[in-house]
Amino acid sequence: MPDPVLVRAAPGLLPTGPAHRGVLVWRPPTPPTALSSAAVGGGLTRPAWVVNVGVDKGFARTDLAAYVAELAASLGLEGEGCALLTAADVAQVQASRSGGVLAWATVGVTRPTWAVRPEGSGSSEGAEPSEVALHAGGPDDRQPPPPGTINLVVSLPVPLSTSALVQAVGTATEAKAQALLEAGVPGTGTASDAVVVTCPGLAGRRPSAPEVGPARSGEGPALSEEGPEGPVAFAGVRSPWGEHIARAVREAVAAGLAAHPWPPDDGDPGELGVVW
Repeated sequence: MPDPVLVRAAPGLLPTGPAHRGVLVWRPPTPPTALSSAAVGGGLTRPAWVVNVGVDKGFARTDLAAYVAELAASLGLEGEGCALLTAADVAQVQASRSGGVLAWATVGVTRPTWAVRPEGSGSSEGAEPSEVALHAGGPDDRQPPPPGTINLVVSLPVPLSTSALVQAVGTATEAKAQALLEAGVPGTGTASDAVVVTCPGLAGRRPSAPEVGPARSGEGPALSEEGPEGPVAFAGVRSPWGEHIARAVREAVAAGLAAHPWPPDDGDPGELGVVW
């Protein structure tokens, strides 16, 4: 499989405004199906738009849905959308393409973390109050996490089944973690990373197995790996489309890390485009 091609074409970039530090806007002609962990508009949706919003490192609003609604109205975005937040410089978005899959990443890793805190690493000493609340348990778990660090938007050219969309999110996350480890970053991500995976059409389901007896030919179209007869059924790391997702995401994240190597400089993280 050829190496992914790093592409510089980016979604629309709106300059800094009174309530943000720049916004990346994806506005496809037809709303795609999306599965995401976005702070606003996440889950399984059909967003009319996707935004990656740059915010100040001291961003403290907790009414994120209201904030995004205000922002969308100010930008003329109509309908339901999907919003990511980051303290990184969104103008430094990195994009990569592999086999028709496009991946965009805004990257900053001042505070990487492991999925499981290494034994003996201590508690949350030195973390921001919002980060402590995120891990403390109890009522504060309902508070939104601090602004995201590595935000990913992945676009596929073929429809996926619902289960394949879940696999695609997992594949993108694994590829991000691989890029971090290859760059020597001590962690698999940050506490507030987010991902959006989109594909055309409505997410479908793979046909269920018959309740009794073997499947017989002619009982309905099988789902093709390439999608001409229905949604693509698989997007794990060793499926054809999963490999393209992984390669595109790994390349985009690696490019972002090359621009902001680990360990980070001692300058102001906000000025460096690295998430606080």
